[in-house]
Amino acid sequence: MADETLASFRAQYATIDAKLDAGVAGADRAQVKAEIVGLFKTLEAQIAELSQLKDDIKLLVDKWKAQQAATGVQAPEFQGEKPVVHADHIGASTFIEKGWSRLSLGDYEGAEKALLKAIELSPGDPQSEALLGWAQMLQEKYDDALMNFQKVLMREPANALARINVGYICLKKQIFGEAIEHLSKAIRLDNDRKATLYAHFYLGLVYLEREMYEDAQTFFQKTLNLGPNLIEAYYELGRAFWFNEEREEARATWAKGHATNKFNPWGKKCAETLALVDSGGELTRG
Repeated sequence: MADETLASFRAQYATIDAKLDAGVAGADRAQVKAEIVGLFKTLEAQIAELSQLKDDIKLLVDKWKAQQAATGVQAPEFQGEKPVVHADHIGASTFIEKGWSRLSLGDYEGAEKALLKAIELSPGDPQSEALLGWAQMLQEKYDDALMNFQKVLMREPANALARINVGYICLKKQIFGEAIEHLSKAIRLDNDRKATLYAHFYLGLVYLEREMYEDAQTFFQKTLNLGPNLIEAYYELGRAFWFNEEREEARATWAKGHATNKFNPWGKKCAETLALVDSGGELTRG
């Protein structure tokens, strides 16, 4: 709400408050009541409009994320449920909620600051550590994020989302053995659908990076069985076929990826890659 709008509401409130303090004559009571009701209704309408605007801003965040999607291997999308926190006398809960909100909006730096404050007020809180790990990972602060996710896993070994995040970070740091260990464990746990999906996908990327193309194909195909709308998996599966000298399978995979969702950034990248190789262009391994 703009400062001048808030100041206007405050001024109206102060005017009515002064009238009530001075005492309202019987003839004027109906008028003052109408002023109070009018102020409340106007403010309520403003709050409703701001709430709608807040939701619209979240759509802008989603559009921004979509446009960034096809620029490289993507980190797991933040999927954390809104934390259930209880009011506390030290105020940590306020910063946990603020951190979650900032994460949801894509303000990872702001989320990190809020969550560091939450941990300062309540050291060792696993919920804060998990959210902090997300905020740091999504800023590519991999060493810090890894430390926080490992703290979470020490307390909660069955936390599959934390485990795939560790696997993703190990993939980015090219620590492939540990990546395989954590991602395979997440698949065995199979207690979170999103985690299981991304565990298969990132294992495919690990094997693609190691030029073990048939293993990569297996995991990308399993990924698409679990989540046919993860269009990025079509793109990477096509690459696994291409570098394994299965060129027609690669072309068919990219064509299917584009047909599945022509408007998705990865669907568009499938079409662009297909056009590139059909025109005799070289497909890079990076």
